[in-house]
Amino acid sequence: MKVEILYFPGCPNHEPAVDCVRRVLAQENAQAEMVEVEVNDADTAQRIGFLGSPTIRVDGQDVEPAARSERSFGMSCRTYLTGGRRVGVPPPEWIQAAVREAKMREATRR
Repeated sequence: MKVEILYFPGCPNHEPAVDCVRRVLAQENAQAEMVEVEVNDADTAQRIGFLGSPTIRVDGQDVEPAARSERSFGMSCRTYLTGGRRVGVPPPEWIQAAVREAKMREATRR
């Protein structure tokens, strides 16, 4: 399993997102390669499908299911709507669900 945390330099939610991913991976006892991807310009944002900082992907899938078909790529802060309010880090439950999905995909390939 590969977990990517995409961010731009100076993003105040980058480190909280990394901490949240680490906690979820530990709770799920998931073996994963965790990669932090720094996005420095709009061309790179377009090329890699960057939805804003921070973006978390598990095996290439965004942790926010509703955003998986989104095409609004660029250099912006990303927020997540949860519980009727916008936050800068996705809820741990979303990360947990994405990790579990990846584990199930991996198990069915065996």
